[in-house]
Amino acid sequence: MQNDDNRFWVRENCRVANNLEISKQARTEAIASLKRYSRENMPEPLGDLGAALLLDFFLEELGPLVYNQAIADAQARMAQLASELNGDLYIEEFQYWSRLERKRRG
Repeated sequence: MQNDDNRFWVRENCRVANNLEISKQARTEAIASLKRYSRENMPEPLGDLGAALLLDFFLEELGPLVYNQAIADAQARMAQLASELNGDLYIEEFQYWSRLERKRRG
């Protein structure tokens, strides 16, 4: 029963700053992954509460860093794509007469 109480407390009381939140399913999988990592790589394994609190810390402290980098990467990619639009989509203007001349010669 204690584990259920801890999960309820964490779910209801640990809000992530700046509205950086993940889905309930992603949160469940992330907590399970943190617990497995600690079990396989650390001297003391994490329980549900410890893993949930560590996840909240990562989301609040490191989440904005990752989010901001993803936004910067997306902006750079969009700028690159926008700069290529002119070359990819540009249509030469006033080509009727030159095409007609080429037809007459050919």
